[in-house]
Amino acid sequence: MPTVLRVGAYRFFFYAGDKNEPVHIHVERDNNIAKFWLNPVRLQNSGGFNRKELSTVQMLILKHQQEMIEAWNEYFSD
Repeated sequence: MPTVLRVGAYRFFFYAGDKNEPVHIHVERDNNIAKFWLNPVRLQNSGGFNRKELSTVQMLILKHQQEMIEAWNEYFSD
């Protein structure tokens, strides 16, 4: 499960088995985890994050969206 980015307590990553899904990123902090689609950026599911923190995470994803998409494409290119 490649880590794409770390910002403060947040780790952004995807799983090696995610290839057949639309481009997305997982984020975790402690025992909280969420999944965001990347194109367009929107929350897919969340466990443990409150709304304010999800908003913060979404802003971080928007800031690094291109970098995350490029990491996805590089990792899953055949």
